[in-house]
Amino acid sequence: MKKLMKFLKDYKKEAVLAPLFKLLEALFELLVPMVMAQIIDQGIANGDMGHVARMGLCLLSLALVGLVSSITAQYFAAKAAVGFSTQLRQALFDHIQGLDFTNVDKAGTSTMITRMTSDINQVQSGVNMVLRLFLRSPIIIFGAMIMAFTIDVKSALIFVAAIPLLAIVVFGIMMWTIPLYRKVQGWLDKVLGVTRENLTGVRVIRAFHKEAEEEEKFKSYTRALAASQNFVGRISAVMNPVTYIIVNGALIALIYTGALQVNVGNLTQGEVIALLNYMSQILVELVKLANLIITITKALACADRVAGVFDIQNQDTRTGIQDTSGKTADAPFLEFDHVSLTYEGAGAETLHDIHFTVEKGETVGIIGGTGSGKSSLVNLIPAFYPVTEGAIRLEGQDIRFLPEDILRRRIGVVPQKAILFKGTIRSNLQWGNPDATEEEMWHAIDIAQAREVVDGKEGKLDARIAQGGRNLSGGQRQRLTIARALVRKPEILILDDSSSALDYATDARLRTALRTLEENTTTIIVSQRASAIRHADKIIVLDDGEMVGAGTHDELLAGCGVYQEIYYSQYPDERKDIRQERGR
Repeated sequence: MKKLMKFLKDYKKEAVLAPLFKLLEALFELLVPMVMAQIIDQGIANGDMGHVARMGLCLLSLALVGLVSSITAQYFAAKAAVGFSTQLRQALFDHIQGLDFTNVDKAGTSTMITRMTSDINQVQSGVNMVLRLFLRSPIIIFGAMIMAFTIDVKSALIFVAAIPLLAIVVFGIMMWTIPLYRKVQGWLDKVLGVTRENLTGVRVIRAFHKEAEEEEKFKSYTRALAASQNFVGRISAVMNPVTYIIVNGALIALIYTGALQVNVGNLTQGEVIALLNYMSQILVELVKLANLIITITKALACADRVAGVFDIQNQDTRTGIQDTSGKTADAPFLEFDHVSLTYEGAGAETLHDIHFTVEKGETVGIIGGTGSGKSSLVNLIPAFYPVTEGAIRLEGQDIRFLPEDILRRRIGVVPQKAILFKGTIRSNLQWGNPDATEEEMWHAIDIAQAREVVDGKEGKLDARIAQGGRNLSGGQRQRLTIARALVRKPEILILDDSSSALDYATDARLRTALRTLEENTTTIIVSQRASAIRHADKIIVLDDGEMVGAGTHDELLAGCGVYQEIYYSQYPDERKDIRQERGR
């Protein structure tokens, strides 16, 4: 929790004023039993109704001032708690945005969501309750005990015996439940994870008729969560009855002792009533304190989980690497220098010893079977994942030494899964370039073969896009994501199997239009279709994470078995023609 307290620095005034006003309210509340004693001993006992009225007005004044103090304290506490959680949530979001894909994959999406929502909400409640009650409750408890000593020392000893017993119960249960609440939040992560998985893959689940199995899986997780919550809830629930038993036992002892003291004339009836009121105040505050401890326990467990995300840091992969600062005139534009990649927790390398160069303005095709590492290869260029061996150099400089924002401004990526964001077509295109003019947007739309998509929508560029682009077909989403990357005018354009949902005619028009890009644009096309990359200046062939061929279409068709297998599986007629020519 200490690590997160820095997010309260902008709310120091509120964090101080809230407990101070609560302290003021507590002090006024401690005066109430003394006023009641005055009413009973002097007003009622002597039949002085004027004194009763004056003391009654005094009680109303104390109540009014206490109410104003309470409202003011709650205002400041709420402002501090909400401001704290806002800054914390923003900082956590910014931190997650800065993590590389390795750390995001390792932490898990569902865990990140839980910690940014449920966990931070619990921490916010904890901060709010601490500012409101953490000072007030102890002041009332110990203040009531001190006031009891001013009335009668012998009776006040009952308070001295009761309060340590109550403290043992409250803090003992707190220490027991803190680790249990961590487990509850862990099960909540799992429930969120399986929920997200089911919502994302609902069509696959229905297609394979797996609803019953997934329902049972979800029930098992929710049962485990419920069992965990019930267990810790039962332990927490013990707090209130045990505190009631101790306080009510103290009340019985206090009534008995007070009665004896009244009989011998050491105490007045009003003073006994005051002592009982002070014990009742202690009871109420201890119930509040018990609930506060439960909230704080949850908040501390959640704060540790949130702090755990901040502890995740990107690994520095530059150790032992010499920085070749500045551009090298004779260096290739882009170079893969014996690059290997192993994902976190993977048993084997995904990519092994990849080595090739790309000149500026070239079009490079990457092809290979499913799982050969094509997407992994292009994800290394924007440094989404760090290489585990070798180096990738841009104009002679290792990309690990380039600031991420500078590197990624030079690259336009169209991912394998076309994702659009809620808003308009215009706002989605502006992700590529916030300052893009309408002319630049339409130019990118034309190259991406998306004009018919935009023209067919009411509002054209201002047409609404649903979250994830759900109101568009797969092909429409792909064309708009290509346009978004083109608006950026990148030096390196990466198309990661981004035309898989397009028909062959549209795909052919897209490839033709891409050849009209500026000469300094280097295009890297990942595709399963040989037709999409056959006219590339250079084709890289991958097989099981290794580069098994590099060259032009004709060169590979003549000497690369893997490329021949892929190509002829898509164009079997050409294989027949070759066989017929050889037969002649």
